[in-house]
Amino acid sequence: MKNAIEIKGLTKIFGELKAVDNVTLSIKEGELFGFLGPNGSGKTTTVKMLTGQIKPTKGNATILGKDILRSPIEIREIVGIMPEQENPPSFLTAEEYLHFVAKIRKLDNIKEKSDYWFEFLDFENQKNVLCKDLSRGTRQKLMFAQTFLHNPKLVFIDEPLINLDPIIQKKVKDYLQNFVKSGRTIFFCTHVLEIAEEICTNIGIIYNGKLIFKGPMKDLKRRGQHLEDFFLKLVKEA
Repeated sequence: MKNAIEIKGLTKIFGELKAVDNVTLSIKEGELFGFLGPNGSGKTTTVKMLTGQIKPTKGNATILGKDILRSPIEIREIVGIMPEQENPPSFLTAEEYLHFVAKIRKLDNIKEKSDYWFEFLDFENQKNVLCKDLSRGTRQKLMFAQTFLHNPKLVFIDEPLINLDPIIQKKVKDYLQNFVKSGRTIFFCTHVLEIAEEICTNIGIIYNGKLIFKGPMKDLKRRGQHLEDFFLKLVKEA
């Protein structure tokens, strides 16, 4: 399979803080790649660079063959992005927001596509509620829906499960695993190691901005290692 993401020497410096430090990484199509690290380790900054939201200080990357420095808008058009913070516009209802996203992405059958997600994530009764009045869990459902609304080949998702109840969590985990089985790719940021161990095909561990490990989950499982123990050992050594 081809590489969906290729990262070479990606670095981001804010003043005296090196938030991301010379990260080099390749992720193949069809991977459910878990990007793991403690809070403040550089996960979100990396995603923002890869999706053209901020420019790297040094280095470069390609996303589905597109250069992040030359084509940031094109990249945002073709990928799905779910940020850690649930922040849909407060003045729109949930349904209005999904329809707005669909129009921006120039989708057909807007009502049919948005209705699918309301039903799938079980929040049909919240369609006409203003986003500012939705619970955190429901806002997270809404942001998940907008991420996948246009059926992208690649998505970046940041902590997508932390506010969901166990029933919806199971649905979402199954959906993510089926998504990559069709050859599409997920870049999954989390510090919840149990979820990563359960669903990720490959993992990368970032600590203090440095990538300290990348490898397939099956290798850890074959050695009988739990991800939590492996992660804590690596971080301690780093």
